[in-house]
Amino acid sequence: MTHVHLVGIGGAGLSAIARVLLERGETVTGSDRTLSALAQAVRDAGARVYIGHKAENIAGADYVVRSSAITDDNVEIQAALSKGIPVLKRAGFMPYLMRGQKCVAVAGTHGKTTTTAMIAWMLTATGQDPSFIVGSPVANLDRNARAGNGSIFVIEADEYDRMFHGLEADIAVVTNIEHDHPDCYPTEADFRQAFLEFARRLRDDGVLLTCMEDQGARSLHEWMAQNGKRALTYGLNHGMGNAGADFISRDLQTNQQGGFDFEFISRLTSNQGGKKAVRVSLQVVGRHNVLNATAALAVTDLLHLPLAEAAAALAEFRGTARRFEIRGEVQGVIVIDDYAHHPTEIRTTLAAARGRYPNREIWAVWQPHTYSRTRVLFAEFAQAFTQADHVVVLDVYAAREAPPTDGFSSREIARAIQHTDAHYHPGLLHSPAWLIERLQPGSLLLVLSAGDADQLSGGVLSGLRERLKN
Repeated sequence: MTHVHLVGIGGAGLSAIARVLLERGETVTGSDRTLSALAQAVRDAGARVYIGHKAENIAGADYVVRSSAITDDNVEIQAALSKGIPVLKRAGFMPYLMRGQKCVAVAGTHGKTTTTAMIAWMLTATGQDPSFIVGSPVANLDRNARAGNGSIFVIEADEYDRMFHGLEADIAVVTNIEHDHPDCYPTEADFRQAFLEFARRLRDDGVLLTCMEDQGARSLHEWMAQNGKRALTYGLNHGMGNAGADFISRDLQTNQQGGFDFEFISRLTSNQGGKKAVRVSLQVVGRHNVLNATAALAVTDLLHLPLAEAAAALAEFRGTARRFEIRGEVQGVIVIDDYAHHPTEIRTTLAAARGRYPNREIWAVWQPHTYSRTRVLFAEFAQAFTQADHVVVLDVYAAREAPPTDGFSSREIARAIQHTDAHYHPGLLHSPAWLIERLQPGSLLLVLSAGDADQLSGGVLSGLRERLKN
C-alpha cells in the first residue's frame, strides 16, 4: 500500500486525485490552509487532513504531490526534499495514477469539463465502470472523481501549470484553443505550443479528435495530420468545411427541456459498412453543448460502444456543478450559476440563457477571475455582455495573484464595458440587498464566476424567500 501526501488537498485537482487513491485502497494524507468543502469531503472519504502546513504532516509518505499554488518554500515541500521523498506536481504524478489504463483526455480552453463529464457518464451508464477525474461534480454521478474497475480512465486535461503534459492519451480531445492563463502562458503562441506538446504525447496508436468549429483546434489537427498522426475531426453540419468532418451533428431543433434534438453521424466505417447515425436529445442548454455532445459521442464510437445506448445515456445527462446550474426559482426569479470566466465563455453562456429564456430580463453578475487574465483580455471582456439587460461587476477574484500596485480594479473594468446599464458593486457579494430590490418576477440572475461568487446566488435566493414571507 502506497502512502501519498497531498499539499493543497482542498483544491479541485488534488481532492479528485485523493478520492481516486482512497477508492483504490491507498493511504492518503493532506494539508491545506482551511477546511474547504472539498477537503472535508476527502476527510469524510477516509483521508487524514491537516489544517495548516507543518513538516511532521508528511511523516510516512512515499510521495508528496503539490498543487500549483504551493511554492517551493512550503515547509512540507522542504521537509520532503530533505528526506528524499519524491515531490511531484499533478503532471508528474499522472503516470502513476493512470498506470495500466486506457487514457481518454479532454483538453481545451472551453467545454472540457462538460465534455469529460458526458463521457464519464456515458461510459458508466453503458457498464464500462471507468475511472474518471472531472473539474466539477457530475450531477448524474454525484461526484467529480472515481476509481472504477474498468480499463478506461477519463480525465479533464487541465492546461494550467501544464498538467496535461503528464498525460499520454489513447484518445485526446481538443475542443478549442483560445489564449487563457496568461500567468502561465504570457503569449498566445506559448499557449498554442502547450497544446501541441500535449498532442505530441499521444501514444503511438492514439488518435487526436479536434473540433472543426475552432481555428486553433483546426490548426492543431492539420499539424498532426501532416506529421503522420491519426487525427480525426468533429463539428456541426454547416459551413467552415464541417460537412466533411469525421463526426457531425446536424438538424438541430430546440426541445421542451431547453436543449437541442439533433442527429449524430459517424463516418467511421461500421462492420456492416457505411456511416452510423443516431438521434440525440439533450436537456443541457446551448449550441455549445451540442458540440460537447458530438465530441463525447465520437469518443464512444472510437471505443466501439453502441451509439444507441450512448445516446440514450446522454439524454439523461444533467450537467455539472456551476455550468449553467439552476440554483433555484423564488418569486418568479430564476438564479443560475455558471463558471464562465473568459470572454468567449461569457458570450456563449449569455447566448444560451437568451435562447433558453427569451422573454426574461437577464441580470449578469460577473466576478472577474485573476488580474492577469482580466488585463490581457480587457478589450474582449468589454464587449462580452451585449445579450444581458443589466451587468454588475464585482471585485476581481485574485486567486493565486497579489493585487496590483497601480490601482487597476473592477471599477475600471465596469466603466469600459460596452453596455448602457453596467455597474461596479464591490459589496454585493456579501450584501445582496441592492440586487434583491431590483429583481422582479420574470428576472433571470446569471452569476458568472470561477471564484467564490456562487455564494451570492445562495444569498439572493435566501433574501427572495424572506421577501416572500413579508
